[in-house]
Amino acid sequence: MAGPRVEVDGSIMEGGGQILRVSTALSCLLGLPLRVQKIRAGRSTPGLRPQHLSGLEMIRDLCDGQLEGAEIGSTEITFTPEKIKGGIHTADTKTAGSVCLLMQVSMPCVLFAASPSELHLKGGTNAEMAPQIDYTVMVFKPIVEKFGFIFNCDIKTRGYYPKGGGEVIVRMSPVKQLNPINLTERGCVTKIYGRAFVAGVLPFKVAKDMAAAAVRCIRKEIRDLYVNIQPVQEPKDQAFGNGNGIIIIAETSTGCLFAGSSLGKRGVNADKVGIEAAEMLLANLRHGGTVDEYLQDQLIVFMALANGVSRIKTGPVTLHTQTAIHFAEQIAKIDLLNSRDQAKFIVKKSEDEEDAAKDTYIIECQGIGMTNPNL
Repeated sequence: MAGPRVEVDGSIMEGGGQILRVSTALSCLLGLPLRVQKIRAGRSTPGLRPQHLSGLEMIRDLCDGQLEGAEIGSTEITFTPEKIKGGIHTADTKTAGSVCLLMQVSMPCVLFAASPSELHLKGGTNAEMAPQIDYTVMVFKPIVEKFGFIFNCDIKTRGYYPKGGGEVIVRMSPVKQLNPINLTERGCVTKIYGRAFVAGVLPFKVAKDMAAAAVRCIRKEIRDLYVNIQPVQEPKDQAFGNGNGIIIIAETSTGCLFAGSSLGKRGVNADKVGIEAAEMLLANLRHGGTVDEYLQDQLIVFMALANGVSRIKTGPVTLHTQTAIHFAEQIAKIDLLNSRDQAKFIVKKSEDEEDAAKDTYIIECQGIGMTNPNL
């Protein structure tokens, strides 16, 4: 496949694994050869980590592509994609590397595959520095499905830091095109619910304490809603290792979903974990946006691929989101041989009156109208 090669500097902006995920997915989708240099150059452990490597290898396998420089610690890779095929694919980080981040890189690709896909993703399901699998299922899934596809996510085993050992199976069928989305009406909060879990040797009391502390914290600000946080003991055969954590979701009258979550660490008391999640949720409810700070950047690639103009209302635009926009625009621009539209993003302050006193933005994108060549 001759033609232009995309050159990506992996050290700018967010400067981490996200640049790799966005650029590899788009390179695979658009059939553009890619070189990423200075991968995670500024991080304390520069270069590819197990989770990034397993994600790259899965994308290579999804499209029978060629991948060079793919080893732990490598700061430069080249990737030459071929046709995306469906079928069963496995990615195993062999660590607590996040299965949710593996899903982030692979999902846009398999939507444009030749046939249905089944992805077996192994690693951490509830791990630091990444969405928890509960977030993916309870928040990301219902919102991303507004682009006009559905996926099934089966949590076989939960895995925690440092051992990992979790597994989820994601099943989805390809689509012809993605519909644009319009998430600009926030509505009012109608319910708040969640789960506080313990796994392994941790006593059930920890789950109850996290839930109770979170409820108390939310009640200070939101008095008129019942807050339903279930304490859960993960069944022994469905969890590997020890862990505890909490996720709390707020749902609005227009179907918006916001979350706050936190994971326990050794020596951090349960109340503190619960309060941290509650405060994160409350902060996400203050800015007037329709998505929380973690969903923002996860929607950018889908907006770039959709057929038409998408709009989402957000709080302050995160560095992850700015990074995803930068690379989506850069990579789609190179694809002009296929005479598709460029992905054009506009970020502007919300002009709605109710947002006047808040830090609220509209992210608008004219998508490239990616069409599945196989369907």
